[in-house]
Amino acid sequence: MAPIADERLPQVAAVEQARKVTPAAIRVVDVPGTGPQLLGNLRQVDALLFVVRDQGQVEELRLELLVADRDHVGRRLERVRTQAKSGDPNLRKEVGDLERLLAHVEAGGSLSDYPGALPPELDPLTTKPVVVVENGPGGIDLQLESELSELDEGEAAAFRDGGRSALDEVALRLKGALDLVTFFTAGEKEARAWTLRHGETALGAAGTIHSDIARGFIRCEVIRWQDFVECGSRAEAVRRGLQRLEGKDYVVEDGDVLNIRFNV
Repeated sequence: MAPIADERLPQVAAVEQARKVTPAAIRVVDVPGTGPQLLGNLRQVDALLFVVRDQGQVEELRLELLVADRDHVGRRLERVRTQAKSGDPNLRKEVGDLERLLAHVEAGGSLSDYPGALPPELDPLTTKPVVVVENGPGGIDLQLESELSELDEGEAAAFRDGGRSALDEVALRLKGALDLVTFFTAGEKEARAWTLRHGETALGAAGTIHSDIARGFIRCEVIRWQDFVECGSRAEAVRRGLQRLEGKDYVVEDGDVLNIRFNV
């Protein structure tokens, strides 16, 4: 679990004098090596993180993903052709879609540049966002970062001359690749940062916190984090008219402090 560094969170926590501060995090699963079996396990992930020696290795990995997707389409086409013998019109349509898709890939294209709609069941690898980390002089010295991780935060920060750690940098790059926004919840018990896909609503934010909150959603109280910090309390933000009441369709913005009212 890689925490996402966010200098706003401690400021939000200080307003409520929160006893616990919890950053948002990204879950990264290490899959050493490649091959059909390992690549197949990656179809459910949201993004791919390549750790490479040089840029040449990036092209090798992209080619492996391309081949894996081509084989995946071919296997699904064989399976659906057999099922379509039942006469199901939907399956027959999918056969045609997959035949056109396979022809596109075999002609040198990829699923990411296919002009038509992709069958949702495919979960292709080549359409996923990719973040590349080069391990070496031209990128991140992972051996050095391993050594710095054993120092306390102050010493490590001094060595980096105030810059971010490699872990923070990679987590932020993944956040950008996934097009995530951060919202905050804050109280005396805990101040916490959460992530949400850009364009998602207050109901989605409620579900991110807990399914019961989404199920019993009533309304959402929203304060911009700058206003929350400047006012020094939720009550003062309300007094100044800086808190808004929003419904479940409100599109959450990066930096919102949310207080979701619900009843189950």
